[in-house]
Amino acid sequence: MKPENKADFRRIIRAAGYSMKGLKSAYKYEAAFRQEVWLSFLLIPSGFFLGDNVVEKILLVGSVLLVLMAELLNSAIENVVDRISSNFHELSGRAKDIGSAAVFIAMLIFVITWLLILFY
Repeated sequence: MKPENKADFRRIIRAAGYSMKGLKSAYKYEAAFRQEVWLSFLLIPSGFFLGDNVVEKILLVGSVLLVLMAELLNSAIENVVDRISSNFHELSGRAKDIGSAAVFIAMLIFVITWLLILFY
């Protein structure tokens, strides 16, 4: 017998609820995410205003959202590593460092995008 389709509207609503729960949790417990959210309240409207065309607007706003997404993934990695053990382990440290590097790369993309669009 074929399994029922799990891609119904209720599943989408539940998934959105889990996403909102994750955003609230990140905002409550992650200081860096909170700071980036507040900055995004300034930067996202600025991106819409400063972009000359739709592509520039997408790049400016998208680079801000990319930083937020990388921060969420980094926080998730850190939480899982901390849940596994509070003892130092080389692989745990490496996982946290790699997550942090992802945030750094997203920030580089943000800075390069904004500088090139605004000053080139």
